[in-house]
Amino acid sequence: MSFLDRGVLRSLRTHNYRLWAAGALVSNVGTWVQRTAQDWLVLTELTRHSASAVGVVMALQFGPQLLLLPFTGYAADHLNQRRMLIATQAAQGLLSLILGVFTLTGVVQLWHVYVFAFLFGCVTAFDYTVRQTFVGELVGDADLPNAVALNSTSFNMARMVGPALAGTVIASVGTGWAFIIDAVSFIAVLIALLYLRTAELRANPRATRVSGGLTAGFRYVWQRRDLRAIVIMLLLIGTFGLNFPIFTATMAVRIFGVDAQGYGFLSSVMAVGTVGGSLFTAGLERPQYGLLLTGSAVFGLGCVLAALAPSYWLFALALVVIGAAAMLFITSTNTLMQLSTEPHMRGRVMAIRLAVALGGTPVGAPIVGWVADHWGPRWALALGGASGIAAALVAMQAISRNVHRRAPGASR
Repeated sequence: MSFLDRGVLRSLRTHNYRLWAAGALVSNVGTWVQRTAQDWLVLTELTRHSASAVGVVMALQFGPQLLLLPFTGYAADHLNQRRMLIATQAAQGLLSLILGVFTLTGVVQLWHVYVFAFLFGCVTAFDYTVRQTFVGELVGDADLPNAVALNSTSFNMARMVGPALAGTVIASVGTGWAFIIDAVSFIAVLIALLYLRTAELRANPRATRVSGGLTAGFRYVWQRRDLRAIVIMLLLIGTFGLNFPIFTATMAVRIFGVDAQGYGFLSSVMAVGTVGGSLFTAGLERPQYGLLLTGSAVFGLGCVLAALAPSYWLFALALVVIGAAAMLFITSTNTLMQLSTEPHMRGRVMAIRLAVALGGTPVGAPIVGWVADHWGPRWALALGGASGIAAALVAMQAISRNVHRRAPGASR
């Protein structure tokens, strides 16, 4: 039996997944170039190192996850997912192109970035939700845990390249060209989507068109104690812990005094840990609930170590730990929630998951930014560490009560 049949890369034996993964990898590199450039533009070119402004950008970019929740879950459960992804990917590329032109021509202002962040958020609210369930159409349930983990690996392999590339581009030709690179990168994933073998897609069961569908999704999650515990953990870490642009940017600029390349390098170093965490989960047949406890606890400890780091290189080392723990936690929540949910409910449940994980940012990012501005970046990191420790306590309670056992009727 070949390595692809049982190994870490087993999902790549599927033609459609191979094509999707190749296009997504190129697009993901562009996404990390854009994110790094956007944060650097706000922090150093449009403001005087304002972490609060970066927090506002993050709030506007992730806020639509909550605002559009009734529509994103519906779209994932009812509409053609491949066509939805073609539309969302094309829209993101267009937005990056326009922002790049604004920046290159020198007309960009802070409020422009705020508007584009909100528009990006509206598009990606649909894109993220549909993408979470579309992977099931590419490989089916048997390889779903592996495919989810490989998607995370691809995203974080791109994170190793994208920020460093962004730093080089910003330092050599300017921030605007970083946005242009992101716009061009979307061509790869659009080609992949257009050339998928549609006859080989494993279509997920479509939900019936009934009123109160989202309410039914919330009720389903709340009545499932295992899902409820995961959602609470995601709320804690998503609100106060997953604010890496604020953490790394403010530590890089204010504490260690590095330039754009130094900031980009920190984001790339963090990706070393996230890739490791993703590959670890990709090698598992099925993630266990205990991984949530391990991931959240190590995440909290890593944030504390980063807050205490006396030098740039020790801070970078702590980011590797944080990245690995974050991916272990996030990927495990994704797989556990998908596999323990009936197929016809997956779209709504995954929309709720993303809304909680990313929708807490509009509240948490401005708070973390305010803490960084008034108390210092180290205290902002300590707040992230506290969120990981609190989530670990929730996991401990869930495990002690055996709420992690699969509920009757969940898909197998």
